Amino acid sequence: MTSETPKQVLLSALAEVAKAIAHPHRLELLEQLAQGERGVEAVAERTGLSVANASQHLQQLRRAGLVSARRDGKFVRYRLADDAALDLLRTLGTVAERNVAAVDRLIRGYFSERDGHEPVTREELLERSRLGLVTVLDVRPPDEYALGHLPGAINIPLLELESRLAEIDPAQEIVAYCRGPYCVLSYEAVAALRARGFSVRRLEDGLPEWRAAGLPVETWASGQSVFR
Repeated sequence: MTSETPKQVLLSALAEVAKAIAHPHRLELLEQLAQGERGVEAVAERTGLSVANASQHLQQLRRAGLVSARRDGKFVRYRLADDAALDLLRTLGTVAERNVAAVDRLIRGYFSERDGHEPVTREELLERSRLGLVTVLDVRPPDEYALGHLPGAINIPLLELESRLAEIDPAQEIVAYCRGPYCVLSYEAVAALRARGFSVRRLEDGLPEWRAAGLPVETWASGQSVFR
């Protein structure tokens, strides 16, 4: 009977991590948890999964070290274990864009069709927002906005955009953002606003990457706005 070498043990552990993300539902759950700590019921509702199914997927992600959990009374709340999970997702996306034809076609088709302009970098947006030169628009649902958002960002969910255009200053450039580089909400918002004559660009990624870069994030706690 042979024993595994240290390298084999390491490769087996890496394979377990790869196995944990090898499902679209688990990738979507990671995207949701990247917005902030959530309960099973909340992420299940947002991803269209049953609570039992979401819980099973979350447990697999936890065993792989990608998410952590804590008990809050009768409930269990999950969050990303650390920002390395974002790095993993970013690398996965880069590899797929470069080497998977279907992904390349989707990026050049659906995404580029809605926003072929150069996105705004985090550094540029931080400087321009501090100078009051842009309107920062968060198009995620209100509960995600409450978990954390860019300083000074106004929250108009994509589904409410058409009815709330009067809240946006047409004389100022708009920078829209949502959950991350593949979140369609900001792409759809950019396309809709440009069709109505607004000057609008998209942030290069989303709230999780902004926070991971150590940039200021505003949260809503007990009716007050705080920075962290």
